Amino acid sequence: MARRAFLGPAGTFTEEALLSLGTEGLEPVPCATIGEVFAAVASRDCESGVVPIENSVEGSVNETLDALAFDHELHITAELVRDIHHALVVAPGVRLEDVTTIVSKPEATGQCRAWLAAHLPGRPAVAANSTAEAVQRAVAEPGLAAIGTSLAAGLYGGSVLQEAIEDHAGNQTRFVVIGRGIGERTGHDKTSLALFMQRNKPGALLMILSEFAYGQMNLTKIQSRPTKKQLGEYMFFVDLEGHVDDPAIALALECLRLKLRDVKVLGSYPRVS
Repeated sequence: MARRAFLGPAGTFTEEALLSLGTEGLEPVPCATIGEVFAAVASRDCESGVVPIENSVEGSVNETLDALAFDHELHITAELVRDIHHALVVAPGVRLEDVTTIVSKPEATGQCRAWLAAHLPGRPAVAANSTAEAVQRAVAEPGLAAIGTSLAAGLYGGSVLQEAIEDHAGNQTRFVVIGRGIGERTGHDKTSLALFMQRNKPGALLMILSEFAYGQMNLTKIQSRPTKKQLGEYMFFVDLEGHVDDPAIALALECLRLKLRDVKVLGSYPRVS
C-alpha cells in the first residue's frame, strides 16, 4: 500500500483535503510540520504528500514555497482547492465567557481576526503547529479555545461553540500533492516555476514577463521571495496556464534559461479551474 504524508495530526484541513482525493490503496501518514511532509517524500518513506500552498485570505504558505524552491527536488503533481470553515472548539462544558486564550495556527487565527475581536476581545492568541494540535490542547486545557475543524472536534472529544467563524465567506485554501516527476499533458494544465536572476538589475522582472507575453501565456500568479543569501536579493515564483511540454512554454523557458541563473520547474499538473 502506498503511503501519502500530510500535515497532521489527524483532523487538520490538510487531512480533509487528502480524504477528498480518496484513500483507496493509500495509507495516510500524519506529519507534525510541512517540512516533515517534504522530508518523508524526499526520503522515499512516503510516495507522495499533501500540503497547503496558498490561502485566499492570508496568501501564500511560504514554508511550502521555500521547500519546493530551495530544499528539495520534488514536484507538484496535483492541486485541489477547498472551502475553509473554521470552528471554535473547546473542552466539554466550557462556555464562551470562560475562554481566556485562543490557540491555533497563525494563519487560521488571522482568517478569524474580526470574529475574535467582536466575540472574544482582549484574549491573547498562541501558536500551534496545526489546527488539529490546537484542538487537542483546547480539549486538555479548559479555558483555551481552538480554531480548528469540526472533524478534529469529533476526533478528540471537543465541543464546537461556534461553526464558521471565518471572516470571509469565500475563504479557500489551495493544496498541492508533492511527489516526483512531471505528469503528461492533459490539455487543462498549470505549470509552477521558481526563477532565479543572475543579479538584481533594472528591468529584470520586465524581461521575465516579456518572455511569457510574447508567447501569449496567461500568468495566474507571480510572487517574489528572498533568496536567503543576502538582504535585497529576490527570486520569483510564477504560475501559468499550460504544460511545460507545450511548445510556447518550452520556448519561453529555453529563452529564460539563457538569461537567468536558474529556472526550476516545480511541476506541471492538471489545474482545478
